Amino acid sequence: MGTFCSVVKFENLQELKRLCHWGPIIALGVIAICSTMAMIDSVLWYWPLHTTGGSVNFIMLINWTVMILYNYFNAMFVGPGFVPLGWKPKNSQDSVYLQYCKVCQAYKAPRSHHCRKCNRCVMKMDHHCPWINNCCGYQNHASFTLFLLLAPLGCIHAAFIFVMTMYTQLYNRLSFGWNTVKIDMSATRRDPLPIIPFGLAAFAATLFALGLALGTTIAVGMLFFIQMKIILRNKTSIESWIEEKAKDRIQYYQLDDDFVFPYDMGSRWKNFKQVFTWSGVPEGDGLDWPVREDCHQYSLTIEQLKQKADKRVRSVRYKVIEDYSGTCCPLNRGIKTFFTSPCTEEPRIRLQKGEFILATRGLRYWLYGDKILDDSVLEGVSRIRGWFPRNCVEKCPCDTETDQAPEGEKKNR
Repeated sequence: MGTFCSVVKFENLQELKRLCHWGPIIALGVIAICSTMAMIDSVLWYWPLHTTGGSVNFIMLINWTVMILYNYFNAMFVGPGFVPLGWKPKNSQDSVYLQYCKVCQAYKAPRSHHCRKCNRCVMKMDHHCPWINNCCGYQNHASFTLFLLLAPLGCIHAAFIFVMTMYTQLYNRLSFGWNTVKIDMSATRRDPLPIIPFGLAAFAATLFALGLALGTTIAVGMLFFIQMKIILRNKTSIESWIEEKAKDRIQYYQLDDDFVFPYDMGSRWKNFKQVFTWSGVPEGDGLDWPVREDCHQYSLTIEQLKQKADKRVRSVRYKVIEDYSGTCCPLNRGIKTFFTSPCTEEPRIRLQKGEFILATRGLRYWLYGDKILDDSVLEGVSRIRGWFPRNCVEKCPCDTETDQAPEGEKKNR
């Protein structure tokens, strides 16, 4: 009894709250529907258990379900791994190469990023996935990717069962006329006859499950392809974006240097082993990473600091001229603003007339930026940032986009 209590800790029970989110509810619902319907269709109408093939097929269906759920829950509950609170580099002088997180009260270790959803700095953060209601990062990247592989494979098997079930049950029962097509659902053609006839309800349920299986195969299969592409280059989705911004910064300021991604080991197999291991435990500790011989240990973090400085240079100051409630799709801001709301989980920020915003990027009808806060008014709040409609603000006449470049850089004319 004591051993059981030591395993089932309070914090582990708290993790069960991750299931109470639309992402896991939908994902587990799709898995349950496809798996259950595949087993029912196979046993009752397509491939009965008293045959050798039917038994093997049924075991394979159970195997797909178990492996999919195992990797899904591993990705959800094991989590990505977080940078320890208060973390500092071993050499205090290296802190000049790192960003400091005010929320976690710690330096951001190389390859780590702060997640607003998890409210922690995540080691080797790839992205925050709503389907597992957790981040994908250092510890669970392999489980998450295996889930993306196994889910389409299982759905392909299930889709085959659905198609063959409908084909065998409806074969020779289609009556074609000049103007109509009639489907006779009254009798079955299998010998021996199934205990439960394949009726209209079973046909509708099977067709619905087939749609879910095909949709999942396409959508999740594309995500698997994207993940494998970046894993074989030993990158994350965020690091791919940082590399693109590095190229843009170099081109914008006409610099002579070239950014080299430091964590690419030069071999796809070596990059692959950085995520997938026989033990299931990823290499390293999530804080220190091997780098190329021609790169510095902090090459990526130095580039991030340069981009942060460049972001401040390119940002534009706006003044709020109309209140905005922070709703996702505001009707009172115009039809174009309503229908072009950014398709992202990034927050919207509430605006009040007279406030100032530092915009860093934007779309045609929306801007993204940080509120310029008064420390005496909002004590303890580090940043308030998000999307807001363009027609709620106006550019400050005394603060147009600066022509100055960061120190040591020249601007592209």
